[in-house]
Amino acid sequence: MEHDAEPTCQQALVEHYEALRSRTRRMLSAARDADWTALVDQESSYLVQVEQLTTLEGGHRLDAEHRARKATLLEEILENDLEIRARLIERRDELGELIGAAQRQRKLRHAYDISEPGHGSRAP
Repeated sequence: MEHDAEPTCQQALVEHYEALRSRTRRMLSAARDADWTALVDQESSYLVQVEQLTTLEGGHRLDAEHRARKATLLEEILENDLEIRARLIERRDELGELIGAAQRQRKLRHAYDISEPGHGSRAP
């Protein structure tokens, strides 16, 4: 059963969306800086915030003013998320290239019987 939220509840709900937007801004900053550890740390908190927001929002309707503010916040949250995902895909591709290069190097070493660094040479 949906019911109109009290003005203070509506404001609290919008403030939770603002906090979520702030979190996505920090996540985006970490992604832009290639600080993957910070991004993962922020993402854990982000997921907790989303869960809390889902619980808080349950069944409450916002008035027109608060709905408009929520829509604006959600738009930025989704834009941030889209850019974060794009940067993660770029990073995944970079890591894939590095892994591929390492595998090719290992195959060449094996083919020419060249020792791996730190393992000494292989004598006949």
